[in-house]
Amino acid sequence: MESLDLRVLGDALAWRRAGHAVTLVTVVETWGSAPRPPGALLAVRDDGVVSGSVSGGCVEDDLIARVKAGEHHAVPAMIAYGVSKEEAARFGLPCGGTLRLVQEPLLDTHWVEEVLARTAAHELVSRTLTLASGEISLAAATRDERMQFDGLKLTTLFGPKWRLLLVGAGQLSQAVAQMARMLDFEVLVCDPREEYSGTTGITGATHLPGMPDDVVRELHADAHTAIVALTHDPKLDDMALLEALRSDAFYVGALGSSRNQAARKKRLAEHFDLTEAELARLHGPVGLRIGAKTPAEIAVSVVAQIVERKNQSEQGVKPAAGCAVSQ
Repeated sequence: MESLDLRVLGDALAWRRAGHAVTLVTVVETWGSAPRPPGALLAVRDDGVVSGSVSGGCVEDDLIARVKAGEHHAVPAMIAYGVSKEEAARFGLPCGGTLRLVQEPLLDTHWVEEVLARTAAHELVSRTLTLASGEISLAAATRDERMQFDGLKLTTLFGPKWRLLLVGAGQLSQAVAQMARMLDFEVLVCDPREEYSGTTGITGATHLPGMPDDVVRELHADAHTAIVALTHDPKLDDMALLEALRSDAFYVGALGSSRNQAARKKRLAEHFDLTEAELARLHGPVGLRIGAKTPAEIAVSVVAQIVERKNQSEQGVKPAAGCAVSQ
């Protein structure tokens, strides 16, 4: 469900539209220490250009050589690397790791277009490939589903891009946005304060006009959405958090000291009837405890905690209690 895989599909679609032949390669099984997990996707163009990865590089080199040498398949086929210690060493697979891959020709692009459209609308989609025929079917998926492969059919998941809503457009928000963009998050920013109107154009981020609580409500925050309140203004932060804590967002955080967070939780409980379970979802002080002092250091702690929680949610792991930097 990595957004990287959506980028691979986007590249593959563009290449096919430009008249290139394209081979898709999916990791279906690994043994030992493998560089990429099952489900990882690679696209190889007929001239050897690639998008994505299935290993640390040597396997890609071999796949490129096969494609450039004219090796093509009319239907999907299995391929394995590292079946022996010698071959594992040759292809740079650590600790004797082994990869089993499914490679398939990208002939019909309609399913790619549909996957990209549905994930852009924040849907989670499963794709089932029948190896014997190359037939492909798409269906709605749930977050508890995982990649499946029985030797006959391969089912992989494509999820919407992870997104981050920042309430506040100050210096810290700008640092957080920059780092989140590097990690391929879709970054959204909301700050109705006039004094920050000149800073809402954070590079690579989308500015959402309006009051934060209205923006959160209209966003329909799902399990691929993180929301962080960074204005230090209770009138803005509290209303945004009220909506965020009642949403399906996988992460909700707020800037402020431990004392301020305690006062905030008391306000939210007394005036807005948030339950203990809803309040327990709030990460505050926001970020991991790394002794952060500067805006850039605090941004590192915030983004690191978001990534930690994202990875836990993908694996179905319940996050540990506790949070973060003293601010």
